[in-house]
Amino acid sequence: MKKIIRIISVMIALASVAAVFSACSNPGSAGKEKVVIWTSGEDYKNEYYLNECRKKFPEYDIELIYLKSSDIAAKVVEEGDSCSADVILSEEYNYLEKCSDHLAVLSDFDFSIFLDAIVPESKKYTPEVKNGGCVILNTKVLSDKGLAEPESYEDLLKPEYKGLISMPSPKSSGTGYMFLRQLTNEWGEDKAFEYFDKFSENVLQYTSSGSGPVKALEAREVAVGLGMTSQAVVKINDGNTELKIVFFEEGSPYSMYGSGVLKKSAGRKAVMDVFNYLATDLCKGNNEKYFPDQVFKNFTPTVEGFPTGIKYGNMNNDTQAEKDRLLSKWDH
Repeated sequence: MKKIIRIISVMIALASVAAVFSACSNPGSAGKEKVVIWTSGEDYKNEYYLNECRKKFPEYDIELIYLKSSDIAAKVVEEGDSCSADVILSEEYNYLEKCSDHLAVLSDFDFSIFLDAIVPESKKYTPEVKNGGCVILNTKVLSDKGLAEPESYEDLLKPEYKGLISMPSPKSSGTGYMFLRQLTNEWGEDKAFEYFDKFSENVLQYTSSGSGPVKALEAREVAVGLGMTSQAVVKINDGNTELKIVFFEEGSPYSMYGSGVLKKSAGRKAVMDVFNYLATDLCKGNNEKYFPDQVFKNFTPTVEGFPTGIKYGNMNNDTQAEKDRLLSKWDH
């Protein structure tokens, strides 16, 4: 049964990607210089970025294509200068480091506008968002099944939650990996992997993207999802009263996401015009709309319904080498 569900999930994901490719085509683009953006961002954020860029630069043919975080890095590394992307947007820092040989040093960009602690040493990509995770509940599913709200990760091992939990796969999703990274830091590697061995018995499916658990929660396929705080807030603000955000004792895991320019494209004015707009004005707009955790020195936005006073977890040793090592052990 799980195998069938996974196959269906993959088919849906592929259909979604195809839809994004189609939706992002730009009518009346003949003769305009094309700028291609690859992003792993959420659909609502992608729509905001694309619409604003096209309004700002009607003289360019701007195309935005959604790919999973892991697929963006893999394609950049594999295809190098022949890849179609000009700009990488909303990509997790470790994946940006993985393809950094193909990214341009942004020597003319003013990195001083960002908090010093989140500026990459290489100056090959700009900070975009601090993406935190949480445990999201569908209170109606829990109520209908007569289940109590879980209060700890240990609770999620109880047999009554079997088949009612969704989490992104750490191998394909930065969101999934940040939960693995945090619990490895908090508990130690052996205990964390022992936990996930047991936890996996209750998981309906490990989704290929970070948005998968929220979609499963909205469809009432599961009662509990490990996902992005920002995405849950968007759904709640849109009127979904069934969803509830909770944080366990360990606090919120998080990852930094950023944006860069391919070396092969850095000499093009159109590409740099679009990138600079994305990395400054639209990055602030995105913080103000969806991701309020501070990234700019002099800008502290708030988002309606976004939890305050969040305790963030231990994300030490979050390097690409460590990520590769941990993922080599992941077999779920």
